[in-house]
Amino acid sequence: MRRIVAAGLVAMLALTACGGGSSTTEGSASPSTDDLSYDVSGVQKVDEIAALLPERIASRGTLVIAAAPDYAPAEFRAEDLQTAIGYDVDLGKALGRVLGVDTEVNAAEFASLLPGIGSTSDIGISSFTITPERTASYNMISYIMVGSSFAVQKDNPKDFDPDNLCGQTIGVQTGTYQEEELATMSDQCAADGKEAINVLSYGVQSDVTTNLIGGKVVAFYADSTVADYAVALTDGQLEVVGGVRDAAPQGIVVSADDAQLTEAIQRAMQQLMDDGTWSAILGSWGVDESAGLKTAELNPTA
Repeated sequence: MRRIVAAGLVAMLALTACGGGSSTTEGSASPSTDDLSYDVSGVQKVDEIAALLPERIASRGTLVIAAAPDYAPAEFRAEDLQTAIGYDVDLGKALGRVLGVDTEVNAAEFASLLPGIGSTSDIGISSFTITPERTASYNMISYIMVGSSFAVQKDNPKDFDPDNLCGQTIGVQTGTYQEEELATMSDQCAADGKEAINVLSYGVQSDVTTNLIGGKVVAFYADSTVADYAVALTDGQLEVVGGVRDAAPQGIVVSADDAQLTEAIQRAMQQLMDDGTWSAILGSWGVDESAGLKTAELNPTA
């Protein structure tokens, strides 16, 4: 899925105060995004896996992880606008615990992350969709499936049907894959002689969510993890309908010529899958735990 800029997503914290046709709950309050972070202090070092870590990293004592913290809930800035948080950030910390080293987020623009893998950063964890183009140049270890989802008001009071979109008013964030997809589907509605989809685009996802709660749109369309996160932050005022569409795996990126580090990261990721830590991290961020993969595959082809 296309990355979504998360500027303003922390504004969702105030969504329960929306008025004007909102179906909010009196006096309800959404959790702080900082409160959603998973405590990895209970994750134990696994000596057999830690022994696989290249000496340059083990002696340094820090695993440097490239990320673009602009994509909630995977990786974004906390309310202090400095600290990187999110399920990918928590995952990186948990990997460090298994490997017996600290972790450091090397924050940069998304487009500059991959060229720095193996030089300015040891690995990359930043919602990288696994593609043939990327695996031709890098090793990628799968850990999550992300697709697209529709969200509606709790209990779907307007009986929105995700399989019958023609004539519906749907909110979406500007510049996303989902906006393009809705435009294509709307064109198909017109070609079939049906009413076009009324697509309302907003600059930030928080505005999309606000207008769904307020009733201006009957549904929104976003990355599946973004939709799950909106449900978590709005204290049960929303729900996801229709499941996840067009899911694709994302992967941890390692330099293709670093087989030793690749094995260490793959083994550590599998450990976190097997002991339940990875599922718990996703759950703490409101993401459906079924999105988390059970096998850490190297450069999967499908």
